[in-house]
Amino acid sequence: MQLKKIPATVVTGFLGSGKTTLLSNVLRQISGGQDPKRIAVIVNEFGELDIDADLLRNCPLDCDDDTAPTSSQQGIYELANGCICCTVEEEFLPVMLELVKRRDDIDHILIETSGLALPKPLVQAFNWPEIKQHFTVDAVITVIDGPAVAGGRFAHDAEQVQAQRLADESLNHDPDLAELLDDQLSAADLVIVSKSDLLSSQQRSQVEAVITDKVPAAVKTAYIGQNKDGTSDASIELVLGLEAAAEERIEAVHTHHDHHHDHGDHHEHAHDHFDSCVIHLGEVNGERLQTALQELLSNQKIYRAKGFAALPNKPMRQVIQAVGQRLESHFDRLWVADEARRTSLVMIGKHLHVEQLTKALKVAEV
Repeated sequence: MQLKKIPATVVTGFLGSGKTTLLSNVLRQISGGQDPKRIAVIVNEFGELDIDADLLRNCPLDCDDDTAPTSSQQGIYELANGCICCTVEEEFLPVMLELVKRRDDIDHILIETSGLALPKPLVQAFNWPEIKQHFTVDAVITVIDGPAVAGGRFAHDAEQVQAQRLADESLNHDPDLAELLDDQLSAADLVIVSKSDLLSSQQRSQVEAVITDKVPAAVKTAYIGQNKDGTSDASIELVLGLEAAAEERIEAVHTHHDHHHDHGDHHEHAHDHFDSCVIHLGEVNGERLQTALQELLSNQKIYRAKGFAALPNKPMRQVIQAVGQRLESHFDRLWVADEARRTSLVMIGKHLHVEQLTKALKVAEV
């Protein structure tokens, strides 16, 4: 008999903030611990190709095969048909009801939202009677990209941004990216600054100033970096067991999203104004692919690019991650024998043209 509610940790954050790296490290520590927890993972990605779910699904090479969840029956639930905050009733509730049936086999739930999601509607769903009886939100963890925030991206003064938007009659009064980041921070029980190992002392002070301006003093901030193998150095103890019961105070969180509705503004979620497309290629020359991609990042309004590349004569799949002008790559796992060796990249941005992007990247094919 279940005597205690099952805790759920919601990990939110902007594009490329490091959510998947954080969760992958937590899962790795759990599977390798002396008393591993039984974890259900819900992932929600913006776009046709669910890259983040695939990364989470594949354990590092030193994991035992029987510890790697590979389907919903083993703990991974994918919500790939839209942002989780827009499809709470249609997609999230059915998954949670499925977890209610399996509650005796679950110790904890990890939820990774889309980079464009608003956490408040998701947390509010935990007050629905069917869910509240069995689950509680252990914490909302907002992950922010330290170097990006230090560089001033999406950290403008909210009132000034709103004033500029209201003054321009050609714009809809929906939240922009700065407001979206504000709303993600406003729901946080813990703020995690990723890539802090890349921050200078001055940059760290800049990040601290932004966070202090946007979250209450009671909300703590943790700075994490990366190990030499590219994994996060965050511990399980940092992420799990906060016992915040966030659903009990979420109604008191007033967001930009709420503000627009309260004032009767025409409203759509910020991500309605983003384009998302998937580029499929064959095997590619790694250097040529990254050169072509870097050029596109410089010349196009591409906020995020990520995916997998197939390199000739390489037994392992290469992961490509690009945010702004920063592009990173690493090999994550061996290609499976019956798996099609092809390159697939998700592009998220504005005014994207699939044909042009495909043509520009095809120069890398071999």
